[in-house]
Amino acid sequence: MKPFLKWAGNKYQIIDRIKAILPAGNRLIEPFLGSGAVFLNTEYPEYLLSDINTDLINLYRTLQAEGESFIDYCRQFFSGENNRTERYYELRDQFNCTKDVRLKSALFLYLNKHGYNGLCRYNSSSKYNVPYGRYKRPYFPEKEMLYFYRKTQNAVFRNEDFAAIMQQARPGDVVYCDPPYVPLSDTANFTNYSSGGFGFKEQQLLADLAQELAQRGVTVVISNHDTEFIQQAYKSAKLLDFFSVQRFISCDGANRNKANEVLALFAGG
Repeated sequence: MKPFLKWAGNKYQIIDRIKAILPAGNRLIEPFLGSGAVFLNTEYPEYLLSDINTDLINLYRTLQAEGESFIDYCRQFFSGENNRTERYYELRDQFNCTKDVRLKSALFLYLNKHGYNGLCRYNSSSKYNVPYGRYKRPYFPEKEMLYFYRKTQNAVFRNEDFAAIMQQARPGDVVYCDPPYVPLSDTANFTNYSSGGFGFKEQQLLADLAQELAQRGVTVVISNHDTEFIQQAYKSAKLLDFFSVQRFISCDGANRNKANEVLALFAGG
């Protein structure tokens, strides 16, 4: 099943490759949940799902708690009247000001489907600032949201730092990490999907934690760009799977070329 949100780096197109590496386990832990493609397309007894983006996790928690009533509530924002430039910016301002979690969650979905190129971006003041996307008829993902809701009945959502989440792993758990990728160039990165950043220091810490967990009986799989830095950071991995993947989010639609990526498996034994 496809995720109901547009998301930079969405793993749906390579889900079979990821599933081929992920072992069975008691619980799947995702510290960088994003759109949840791996969660949606695997079958583990339990899930611990986290992301640093508070708006994203609040949307998932609201959907988990309310199900179809929340889906119906969200539908009202997908109208012709709301698919206009002026209205988009009015609703974006409302999203940035409201303290109502239910309304903010519904507006997050609206902005995701009506904003430019499916981006999720905040400015230095933590205000959502993606411009209007000018789509003729944005798709309301009722079927996908309902599937997500039903799938969440054995899932726990957290809004915590990746390191804190990974430290909660127990022997028999499986951890899948899809961090903001190391940029291929100084301009080609999407690390500002939440306030703060994810630099080389955080990338190295993630690799170190993966090796630590592997020694404790927890299998860790990490996705990233294939760069010299990443090959060095992941040198202790048990397996490195290299491949190329088509980019779907780029400012230049004519230059959505393939990028080299790697899946790293950290496991004991």
